[in-house]
Amino acid sequence: MSHGHRGPRSSRNISVLELIAPILLVLCLSGPALLAQHPPGHGSQAAHQIVQADTVSWGPGPPALPPGAQAAILHGDPSKPGLFVLRLKLPDGYKVPPHWHPSDEHITVFQGTFLVGMGDGFDAGALKPINTGGYAFMPSKTNHFAQAKGETILQVHGMGPFMVTFVNPADDPRPKAPSGGQ
Repeated sequence: MSHGHRGPRSSRNISVLELIAPILLVLCLSGPALLAQHPPGHGSQAAHQIVQADTVSWGPGPPALPPGAQAAILHGDPSKPGLFVLRLKLPDGYKVPPHWHPSDEHITVFQGTFLVGMGDGFDAGALKPINTGGYAFMPSKTNHFAQAKGETILQVHGMGPFMVTFVNPADDPRPKAPSGGQ
């Protein structure tokens, strides 16, 4: 009795083509459908794009972040559907109050340390460091907060539209619409 054999033996040899033909058929039939589902903005640039770190053009941070941040959009538009890539430069001690996003957030730290915590209130004891070269993934609708240790440069990418909703509306730095009636 052979211990390594499972199942009946076949006297017929199967060619590699017979093994992969069903896979090739599925790929050929589903290829156009997969291409049609390709996210907007991904791979649709008219020209190849390279951005060197020393040529990043920094401007003011987005209005949804507390004052003091600088930002540079490297690809796409975070306010529109499709892939976007955003760089942020944060001063030492910079804090982002608890908030969430309706879409997933991907963060890569290029310089400094980015401290991230989860929850409804800012808790310095709950902050976990993401060091230079580190990566974090924040699933959509997850309450989180952050702080920079040292001047910190990070890259945020994801699928737009990318929005910020603060757990406590009083933490939102964006101008409030005037209340009507009085």
